[in-house]
Amino acid sequence: MSVRLSTAFTAAATAILLTGTGTGVATAKTTAGTAASRACGVALGSVTAGGNHTATGVTATSPPTVSPYSTYTDIYADGQVRLSGTFENDPDITGTGGRFSGYVVIGSTLYGSGYLLKEDGSVDRPTVGLGRVGGGWGDATFFDSTTYAKDGDPEVYTSKYSLRSNGTLTRWDDRSGTVWGNKQTATGFAAVKTMALISQTPTYDTFLANTRGGALYTIRIPRTSPMKPIVKLVRAKTWQGFESMTIDKCGIYGTLLLGIDKDTGAGYLYAVGHANGTATVIKGLGKVPAIFTDPVYFRHVLRPGDNHMLFGE
Repeated sequence: MSVRLSTAFTAAATAILLTGTGTGVATAKTTAGTAASRACGVALGSVTAGGNHTATGVTATSPPTVSPYSTYTDIYADGQVRLSGTFENDPDITGTGGRFSGYVVIGSTLYGSGYLLKEDGSVDRPTVGLGRVGGGWGDATFFDSTTYAKDGDPEVYTSKYSLRSNGTLTRWDDRSGTVWGNKQTATGFAAVKTMALISQTPTYDTFLANTRGGALYTIRIPRTSPMKPIVKLVRAKTWQGFESMTIDKCGIYGTLLLGIDKDTGAGYLYAVGHANGTATVIKGLGKVPAIFTDPVYFRHVLRPGDNHMLFGE
């Protein structure tokens, strides 16, 4: 472990989510004014082949820079995790160094996953655990959960999304934190290779998705029932190489996109303007100076209420 995640990486993530940087931040009390003077970044997490949890900041300097923050070893059994959703970090758990929680798919089963850190920043081993959610996830190709919780808004919206190999996109609403309900599905997404959340609002979530044929789309999913996704073409070709995409907020309307080509281990950074179909501005920021060889990547966020909500579309 390189540094304590709940103080260093969490602070960096705060800065990133407020259009800040992943370098040189020493306290979780980073202000928006301080963060705004720094480059945007992506708060990237991964599960290694050995079952470790990592945290890395990828910053939109010129050229892009990489800052590994922490590695927590043996969170999972070697080679077991197939998919991971976003992981939340809550640094304010009394008597601890923070808490991590999220969801992972192991084999054909979805689990809630979490652990606490000690005050010295090491993993509190007795708290590392998995809680079985359910089976039937063997054909899942994507999973993520998203919570809209913004200061001043009375409602908190939590949704879970999955994509299956047959092209079925599913959403569950979760108002209680324990019960998934109002299951909604839509078909026709078999060409999608991977997706990344790009917008969280009270009325819709939006994902950025690439296809095996190379196209790039936004998929807006209104919170109404029945679920009727709104699909818009962003680019018609050249995006087929990415098996993983991670997005963080950059500015008020823009986002920073990290695309990872697992076949070559290469990562590329893009500044993406507010999505507007084929008129969307996308600027390539260059190849990231790191090799991305982990089997699973995901996004780190701060707990709901601290998150700076994505608004890329």
